[in-house]
Parts: sequence; C-alpha cells; structure tokens
Amino acid sequence: MNRLTTSTVVPTRALKLEALSNMSGSFELFCLASGMEALGEMMDHDVRVICGPRHARGHDRRGHRWGKTRGKIGFHGGKVEIERPRLRGFDGKEQALPSWEAAVAEDWLGKWAMNQMLINVSTRKFARSVRLPEGDVPAPMGSGLSKSAASRRFVALSAARMKEWVASDLSGLDLLVIQIDGIHMDEDLILVAAIGVDAKGDKHPLGLIEGATENAATVQALINNLIERGLDPAVPRLFIIDGAKALSKAIRRTFGAAAAIQRCQVHKARNVRDHLPESRRAYVARQMRDAYASTTAATAKKKLMQLASWLASNGEDSAAASLREGLDETLTVLRLDLPPTLRRTFATTNAIENMNGSLRRIARNVKRWKDEKMIRRWVALGIAEAQRGFRRVKGHMNMPSLVAALRPAAKAVAVAKKVA
Repeated sequence: MNRLTTSTVVPTRALKLEALSNMSGSFELFCLASGMEALGEMMDHDVRVICGPRHARGHDRRGHRWGKTRGKIGFHGGKVEIERPRLRGFDGKEQALPSWEAAVAEDWLGKWAMNQMLINVSTRKFARSVRLPEGDVPAPMGSGLSKSAASRRFVALSAARMKEWVASDLSGLDLLVIQIDGIHMDEDLILVAAIGVDAKGDKHPLGLIEGATENAATVQALINNLIERGLDPAVPRLFIIDGAKALSKAIRRTFGAAAAIQRCQVHKARNVRDHLPESRRAYVARQMRDAYASTTAATAKKKLMQLASWLASNGEDSAAASLREGLDETLTVLRLDLPPTLRRTFATTNAIENMNGSLRRIARNVKRWKDEKMIRRWVALGIAEAQRGFRRVKGHMNMPSLVAALRPAAKAVAVAKKVA
C-alpha cells in the first residue's frame, strides 16, 4: 500500500477514514489522501508490469525491486511527500516509473503559483490563498509554499510561456485588422503591443516589443517580428492606431503608401480636448461625435473642417491644428463604407485598450520592475490572461464587407468560384 508521509509514515486508508469522519472540516485532506492512494496503486501496477509478481523468475521481467524512497509532488499550490518504489534494471541502472514521472511532470505547484499571481495574490499571501483557514493539509506534510518558492516557479513558468508566445506562428491566421498601441509600464519604458482580428471576428494577441518611446524604430521592430513569424506584408489589411506619427510611418514603410490606417477617434477627440479650456470641451466633443457619425467620409470631413475653422476664429489655434493633423486617417472606416456596427468597432483602439487595462490590473502588485525581462514576462502572461476574456468583435457577421473593401479583387475571385 502506498503511504503518505508526515513526520511519521501514515497509511492513506487510515488517513482517509479519519478525514471522512469529519468531512466538513477535512475534505481537502480526504481528497489528498484519495489521490495519493490512487497514485500508489498506479505505481504498484507499474512495478508489476516491469518486475512481474513478487519473487517471480519469469524471463519477461525488465528489472527488479530496489526498495523505496521518498519524493515530493505538487498539490494545491504546495508539495506533499510520499513514498514511491524504486526499480533497478538488469544493467544496474535505476528505471523510472511512468505514473510517477507523469505526476511530477504536471508541475501543479508552478501552475498554481502563476494562476495566483495573475489574479493579484502576492507571494506573501500565496500559502494562505491555497489553504483552508483550518489548515487541513498538515504542515509537516506540505511544503514549497514559501514566498521565494512561489516566486521561483512563477518566474520559470512565465518565462517559458513568454518564449512560446512571442515565437508563435502567425501564417495560419487570416488577419484583416491589426491594432497597435503602446503600454507605459515605467517612466523610461514602453511596450508596444499588437492584436489582430481575423475574418471571423476573433481577436488574437500578436506580439510586443519594448522601447523608450513609441518611435518608428520600436514600431518597425515589432512589425518585422510579426512578418518573420508569418504575417504576409502583401495582404491588404486595416491598421488601427492611437494617432502616433511613428506608427503611421512604420506601417506605410512596410505595407505600402496605400495601406488603410484608421486613427482612433477617441484619441483624436482627447488630444483636441486637451488644448481647450473647460468651457468649450463639451461643445467641441459633441461636434466631433456628430461628424464621426456621418454616413460618408466627405460629410464628416466637411463638418470637422468647419469645426477647425471655428476653433481658429475663436483663438483656439492649437486645438484647430490638432484637429486638422491626420484628419483623413480618422475617417478611413467611413471611406471603406463599412456597416455602422463594424464602423464603430474599428473606429477606435478599444479592443487593445481593454487588453491594456487587464495588463495594468494584473501587474498592479508589482512594486518595482527589476529589468525589461521581468516586464516582458508579466505583460506576455497578462496578454494570455486577457485573451481568456476575448470575444468576437461587435458586427463580426459583417466581416465579409471589410474583405470586400480591402481586397475587392480577392472577393471577386471568391464569388466567381462560388458561382461556378
């Protein structure tokens, strides 16, 4: 019978019966004992398969029993120590037990540590967060719950996840829309991240890169990384940005001067507002919303230019200049003649802003960023966590209209094949 160890060896069946007598207070211990007993039975089965029945002399044996040892596996955010059989092959080398190797490979402790960190549990409170107040798993039995142990496992697992994510293949994604925005993580560091929307309306985190500012070199490095991982630069797409000139410059350099770029209308309204006194902000915001709600780009541009002239005539020259700067790029979704719902969806960087909000929430317990590697690990994990809440974009049923607007030739070929 497999045994579960504390300071002394306690049979799991006795432990289970004791816990069962007080189920309401010891259910966690009961589950632990049941699991350990099941693992013990699996290991005993492996022993019989490899060594045959005890004292057997058959020729199909691959090894012989070699006593027992103690080992630890993860459980509920910590570690528990159990006895396991040892086997020795006829070549004198120790043989592994498949069931034990599988249990150790699960890395339950690392997964618990990462999950707790992502929901803002600090390393100081990690042990408390994964144990019931009554302390059902006895202290001598459990281990690995220290602040440093939780932190080490989080670092190791998050580094592996980040490495896997930033190298993922993008060639299989039919991306129609790419949103790029910067995330300020520190006074001297900004991370530029990108998410994509495919032809079905599903959102996909694509990549990130660090830099001092959202300059053209930083954005270009991000775009180059996406292309290296399979993003085809020859395929027409809609790019949504917050308004930074460096973003437009890098996009047009890579994807051509005719690339469809939509500047976020919310960012534009915010930039104009910052140049205005409080008494005029509400009026100007209302006029801009009315213009962006126009049915055509020509009508919207006419209204915005009239507003810019009104601002200039009333001494608000900086606000007028801010409104005129990049004005045409704020009307791209209107020129593409998209349905109203899809137009509102792609007129702003809301999708990536929502993701950035999740990143800030996840990283709020970090008091000091040690280096860029640490920031990248947290952000990459935060993006993966935010992805759990991703939904299809509003108006995703109208995505074919975006395909027709961006790739009219490809749409015509698809229609011809369907008719044929």
